[in-house]
Order: sequence, then structure tokens, then C-alpha cells
Amino acid sequence: MTTEDKSGTPLPADISLANRYGGPKRRLSRNAKRGAGIAALAAGIGFLAWVSTSSAMSSVTFKDIGYRTVDATQTEVDFQVSRDPGTAVKCAVKALDSKFAIVGWKVVDVPAESGQGAATDGGRTVALREVLRTESQSVSAVVDSCWVPGADR
Repeated sequence: MTTEDKSGTPLPADISLANRYGGPKRRLSRNAKRGAGIAALAAGIGFLAWVSTSSAMSSVTFKDIGYRTVDATQTEVDFQVSRDPGTAVKCAVKALDSKFAIVGWKVVDVPAESGQGAATDGGRTVALREVLRTESQSVSAVVDSCWVPGADR
């Protein structure tokens, strides 16, 4: 007994381009377009509000003032930290060699009421000088980051 070869038989008539690729796309109604536009506008306004308030809440900023390499084992870093008055802050300070490798690193505590530097603008900004111990000669020193302890970074 032999089996029939069905590959040569024609396909049924109900298989057509519309069945294979789908029919014409339906257009959105006027109300659906208006609703989508309002939703997009509300999402945009919400995003802008979030961006503006999140940057205002991140109230710790820092500025590198300078550095001085004392010798192969010490570097002094001068910087300013601005934060809300009465807020304790921590800053990570690093010294780099000529290949940008970190040769010194320290986390500096900036107390809420800082007698550590010269406080200006009502206690918001404080100038600091920190001595870093280094493992080799540094060619630069910078503040890596500053944050409020206990707050999400």
C-alpha cells in the first residue's frame, strides 16, 4: 500500500492574505485619542514634578577647591560642602596617581554644626581641608561624592 503525497494538493480556499496577515487595522476613536493625549500629558507633568522635587531634595553639593601633594605619602584636599543647616554629611575624598588609579581614599564626616571649617551663608556651606594618606605620589585629589548618612543615595 502506498501513501498519497499531499504536498501537491491545493490549499483550502479559506486561507487568504487577510487570514495570514490580519485584516485592516482599526483606527482609534476620537474619544480614545483624546484620552490617550490627556494620559500622556498627565504623565509628562508628573515626571517633571518628580524631577524638580527630587533635585531640590538632594540638598548636598560639593565643590573641589584644590589640592596639595605634601610628599609621596600625604596629600591635602581643599573643598566646600553645601547642605541644609544642621545636617550632618559624609564625603568620600580620593587621591589619584598619574594613571588615574586611586592611591588614597577617606570618608570625611562633616558634622551638622561644623566648627571644622569656615561656615558661610548661615551655616549652609563649609570649607574643609582634609589630609589623605597615600600609598604613592598623587597628582590630583578630588571629592568623589557627598551624602546625608541614613538617607537613600
